[in-house]
Amino acid sequence: MSREARLERLLDFLYRSPTPWHAVAAMAERLDAAGFRRLDESQAWQLSAGERVYVTRNGSSIVAVQLPHDGLEALRMIGAHTDSPGLRLKPHAAQTAAGWLQLGVELYGGVLLAPWYDRDLGLAGRVHVRHPDGRLEGVLLHVDRPIAIIPSLAIHLDREVNNGRAINAQTQMPPVFLQGGEKGDLQRLLLEWLEAQHGITGAEILDFELALHDVQPPALVGVERELVASARLDNLLSCFIGLEALLESDGSQGVVLVANDHEEVGSASACGAQGPFLGDVLRRVNALLGEPGDEGFIRLIQASRMISCDNAHALHPNFTDKHDAAHGPALNGGPVIKVNANQRYATNSATSALFRDVCREAEVPVQTFATRADMGCGSTIGPITATELGVPTLDVGVPQWAMHSIRETAGAKDVEYLTRALVTFLNRPRLS
Repeated sequence: MSREARLERLLDFLYRSPTPWHAVAAMAERLDAAGFRRLDESQAWQLSAGERVYVTRNGSSIVAVQLPHDGLEALRMIGAHTDSPGLRLKPHAAQTAAGWLQLGVELYGGVLLAPWYDRDLGLAGRVHVRHPDGRLEGVLLHVDRPIAIIPSLAIHLDREVNNGRAINAQTQMPPVFLQGGEKGDLQRLLLEWLEAQHGITGAEILDFELALHDVQPPALVGVERELVASARLDNLLSCFIGLEALLESDGSQGVVLVANDHEEVGSASACGAQGPFLGDVLRRVNALLGEPGDEGFIRLIQASRMISCDNAHALHPNFTDKHDAAHGPALNGGPVIKVNANQRYATNSATSALFRDVCREAEVPVQTFATRADMGCGSTIGPITATELGVPTLDVGVPQWAMHSIRETAGAKDVEYLTRALVTFLNRPRLS
């Protein structure tokens, strides 16, 4: 499979996934096309050896399972998350000032605010409506043209802006939306967009979860197109690579891909990594095809391995002092093993050794990241999933710049490197 074709699929996935709900819908579409069968959590399940299935929760998290042909003894698991930091609309978002309709926002996750200024912004998410016949329905909305902007204040009115100042998210981040608009115009426009995209007429909007997003499309950047630049690389890049690896695996082993929502806000939700979603799915699978009971489930989990994929901090050429001198991953230098003695990452020497051996077999370079001892460290779904399930876990990721910005940058070669490593991991007959 050509590197160019994979990168084109990546750019398409990133463009079509402005929110976690859109990302899961895009992933489900590919799984459907590949012959996976969709399961409903509220219904009884029937499973067969060798079958491929998936299930979603909240429309924003997904678990896909490739069942082994010969006994459920061990699972090769890949984890990622579907959400990214950004600006979400408040429930009563419409507000007016100085002759403009604006949108009240709240911050989702640890968003880097300054890059949101002066960007062409679209709107996306899900909207729940009541039809004239009383039926309730939730639908996805994606306004992919520039309908809003957060204008900067001219330097003449803030001479100290380049010396650094705090940004007030309440008063300085609401985008302008419609000149001369009134509060009721937001509801009117949402109904117009729902009609244009879904043919919905005469419905009443009951609620929504909507987010602003940059409409600049993803791109390959650099003289030799060696960089991928896009919104939401953290962590849609891992979702894409995990899905690619699952679909390219040879089907000989038991495989699980989980992409949870809400990682950027702590993972504590019904569909987050701290919630029961993955455990629920695995227990049901084990009850139908594995050794029944708690002991059988524990044996399955302890024989399995999880690779948590979430992007890593690449060495920035303008800020080399922000990295430990021996742990500065390079873009296009291969996947990064993420290590933290305080368990902000789940990696230990045993799981790290496994991944290094996988990369050797796949002929993929591998790097290591540990944060400076005088700086704090972020975290991932890795330690949370390991805590919830008890599965031996490793944290890895593609190196990137500008994490949590409105537009982030990663290496184009690393997409192929991590995919190859994960395919090798999924096809391995033994995990030790």
